[in-house]
Parts: sequence; C-alpha cells; structure tokens
Amino acid sequence: MTGSEAPPSFRLAYVPGVTPDKWVRIWNERLPDVPLSLTQVPAAGAGGVLLDGDADAGLLRLPVDRTVLSAIPLYTETTVVLIPKDHLVTAADEVTVEDLADEIVLHPLDDVLGWERLPGRPALERPATTADAVELVAAGIGVLLVPLSLARLHHRKDLTYRTVTDAPESGVALSWPEDAHTDRVEDFIGIVRGRTVNSTRGRQPEAARSKDGRAEASTPARKPAGGRTGGGRTGGAGAAGGKTGGKQTGGAARRGTGGNRRGGSTGKGKGGGRGGRPHHR
Repeated sequence: MTGSEAPPSFRLAYVPGVTPDKWVRIWNERLPDVPLSLTQVPAAGAGGVLLDGDADAGLLRLPVDRTVLSAIPLYTETTVVLIPKDHLVTAADEVTVEDLADEIVLHPLDDVLGWERLPGRPALERPATTADAVELVAAGIGVLLVPLSLARLHHRKDLTYRTVTDAPESGVALSWPEDAHTDRVEDFIGIVRGRTVNSTRGRQPEAARSKDGRAEASTPARKPAGGRTGGGRTGGAGAAGGKTGGKQTGGAARRGTGGNRRGGSTGKGKGGGRGGRPHHR
C-alpha cells in the first residue's frame, strides 16, 4: 500500500499492562497530521481485533498466530507473585514456584502466563478476570502470579509482590495482519525500534529514489573536492610555502594547521635557495 492509499489515521490496540505512552508521544511529534487512536483490548481477543480490521497494529502478548499475523517481539516481563503485605513470602526478596507449593494459587480465566503445570493448590473456582483475582488476594483467599506490569496496573496499598525466578514469563510484541503492512505500520515500527526521524527504512523505494537523486547531483562535486582537499589544497599550501618563503615570513605558515606547518617546512626545503636569502640579510 502506498502512502497516498494509507488511512488518514492510525489505530493502535494494546493489552492491559502495556504502556504505549512514550511511543504515542513520539508519534504525535513526528506525525502531527496523522491522529493516533488507542484502544485497550483483552489479551485473549487482541489478535482477533487486528484480523477484523478494528486496529492497524497492536501491542499484544505472545504468542500470536504467525500464520496470519506478523510480530516483532519487544520485551519479556518478569513474573511476580501478588500477596498481602503481611504474607510470609514478603520475608524473601524473591521466591521460586516450589516456595508457593502450599499456597492457593489463583488462576484467572484471562491468565497470560501459559502454565504447563499450575503451581500451588488450585482454588475452588477460577476468577473471571485478573482484576477479580486481585480482589481475592486482598481478601486473603490466595496468591496470584502475573507479569510485573499487571501487578503494577492493579496496585493496592494493602498488597505487594515478589519476583518468582522460575515461573513462565510473558513477552510483548508489536503485531499487525500479514497482508496489511502499511506505511503507517512501518512508521510505528520505526518508533518502537528507536529509528531516527530521518531513517529511510520502511519507505525504501521513495527514499532510495530521493537519495539517489541527491547523490547524482552531489557525488561528482564531492569527489574532486576530496581530491583537492586531500592532495591539491594541502600540497598547494606546501608549495606556496616554498615559493613565497622569501616574500613572506614563516609566521604565515606557522599560524596554519598542522598540515600547513608541514607544508611550510616542505616549502622551505623545496625553496631553500630563495627562502634562504632573507636569512643571510
């Protein structure tokens, strides 16, 4: 899709816990004429939002269906256990899954960790959402393992968390439909990857033509200039030092750059016969 066919706005979906604020700010600075709209979507249905055309790209949790979606992994989150502040687990800076073996570990229906084997003891029922599970943790019903960003999202003064060193982790990726890699998507890819505003990646055909055009106009001028600077001008300064050594004081050469001083010295050597007369006077 070319730039002229691209939509006049960019729609970005994101799942709970992901904070796109920095990237949105950069987008608004670089593309002030292209509004960016944000939509928070449940982690479980985020891929469907993209495939249904309700968003141009999304910040999703891995894994995604790579047969229909492209994805660029951005980062992997630490997993923590969310506990009441007076819980025994708070005595340690970090714990293992085995340390939670005797705990009731809540497993909400929107869990994003993808456990192969659930730790601890199961609750009688699975909470519908992570937010519901957090309420149960606060009530002393059990503990909850979540990515760090979700623990922060559901922060409460009566709860805290500790890192779980051997728990599954959750990765976050920028994703978009395979058949909808637009210029706007490429613009956002550049932002999340930290490309500069002058980067030509993602719009290579247009950028290459523009760069080639400039290069054709400037390259012939640069090459001779390089030759004059590297040999002609520096050598000329040295030769001038030799020819005018008798007419000018050596101070003119000494006030120049290091290259000119060497040129001046060479000039004295080459023009020794002429340059020597003033000294005999």
